[in-house]
Amino acid sequence: MTPPEPVDDSDPPLTVDVRLLPAAVAAWIAALVVVRVSPDAALTGAAAGLVLVLGALVVGRAGARGRAPRWLHVIGPVLALALVAGSAVLGGGAGQTAARADGLLPVLAREGSVGTVQGIVVAEPTVVPPAWPGAPEGVRCLLAVDRVTAGGRTSGATGRVLVLGPSSWTSVPYGARVSGAGRVRPGEPGSRTVAVLLSSGAPELVRLPAGSDVAAAVFRDGIGSLAARLPGDAGALLPGVTVGDTSTVPADLTAALRTAGLTHVTAVSGAHFSLVAALVLALASALRLPRAARVGLTLAAMACMVLVVHPSPSVLRAATMGLVAVLGILLGRPHRAPAALAATVVVLLVADPWLAAELGFVLSVLATGGLVLLGGPLAERWAPTCGRPVATALALPVAAQLVCAPVILLLTPTVALYAVPANVLVAPAIAPATVLGLAAGCVAPWWGEGAQVLSLGAGAACWWIGAVARVAAAAPGAHVAWVPGWAGVALLTVAGGCALRLLVVRRASGRG
Repeated sequence: MTPPEPVDDSDPPLTVDVRLLPAAVAAWIAALVVVRVSPDAALTGAAAGLVLVLGALVVGRAGARGRAPRWLHVIGPVLALALVAGSAVLGGGAGQTAARADGLLPVLAREGSVGTVQGIVVAEPTVVPPAWPGAPEGVRCLLAVDRVTAGGRTSGATGRVLVLGPSSWTSVPYGARVSGAGRVRPGEPGSRTVAVLLSSGAPELVRLPAGSDVAAAVFRDGIGSLAARLPGDAGALLPGVTVGDTSTVPADLTAALRTAGLTHVTAVSGAHFSLVAALVLALASALRLPRAARVGLTLAAMACMVLVVHPSPSVLRAATMGLVAVLGILLGRPHRAPAALAATVVVLLVADPWLAAELGFVLSVLATGGLVLLGGPLAERWAPTCGRPVATALALPVAAQLVCAPVILLLTPTVALYAVPANVLVAPAIAPATVLGLAAGCVAPWWGEGAQVLSLGAGAACWWIGAVARVAAAAPGAHVAWVPGWAGVALLTVAGGCALRLLVVRRASGRG
């Protein structure tokens, strides 16, 4: 009698489209290169990439007539897309770096000369601690500069200038057009900041902020006023959880959040935009609106969120990643999310190649990729044991931690031992804190009592987040020392891969 065949109860393979992954990797490498080389060199690289693509097309056509191997038909288009993506980033980045190198601004930076810059305030002024005891406090302010004057000459300019000035710069509102004079220094090579202005005088207000920026400021101020009435960690975290304002978070709580792996809670990330989009989608579905209306309302809500928290590159990146996260829900095709993520990375790097070197962008892409690739399999694996809701709640932080931990290790050679349980514990509080906080800010201008009630609910959720962070940070072994540098990154990556295999893949079992 023939024994029965062994039964394979392993999980089915991931049916996701990852053909655009090489294109995203090529775009990322090109973005890291293009901001550090001359525009001519970048254009030469872009042209070489396109020539290779044309050559590959000619070879592929000839191979098709000669019945080329099957692997060439599979790999050829993938390599062609990667070359096109890399060439697009090199070409687009060359244009941007050439614009930054034009005009008086780079000349003043190289010579360390004195000049006057004029531009739009694109980041809230922040106070800088004194350089030595007894020295006056300074202020950091970021300007998107478009005009430079020096030595009786005036020219246009492109790029962002970091202003280090006296306390008078704190009064500059976001979105205002201002002018400031001082000595110009070059920025870090390859950084987004093209120059640094060392100013010793007060700024000149050229134009007030636009109406949309004023409305956003009123909203943020309303949340700040509501948070000021809440005690302790509740009031400190509310502005950060809702609009990313961490100016009221004390140093000890900031350290506790970092130790517990919860710093993402107070940073406007793709999760914030995904949450807002999911809420709008749920309300629109309850009203039985058509799909076009649901998509329009979702995009409008995310645009308002961008306006409120200020459209900085990191916020625009987070909004885009949040849009990718809900793309599967909107289109009903979640298996296409990895391809959408890869395409989004390419588009973002073509528009802004400086994102490639920013840690926030790296973590955002990794976290989003981990959620769309690993979150589902982990939840499926654990659902029979603990149920779908609990399995999903556990899968999301585990997936994000597995892919992000090696990168975080570059900042500090330690591993947050309680990051996963801390994220699981605070997960139920993030949605109420964000949604109730935003709702309180919306009704504050016309219904103060209702806003106060909503802020109490949001404050209770924020208190829980702070309590979990402090308990996790104070627990024994909260941070485990790890091998520093790239060796530690490689070791932790291998360890994470082994853990993932143990968590997801089931062994085949035989019968008989």
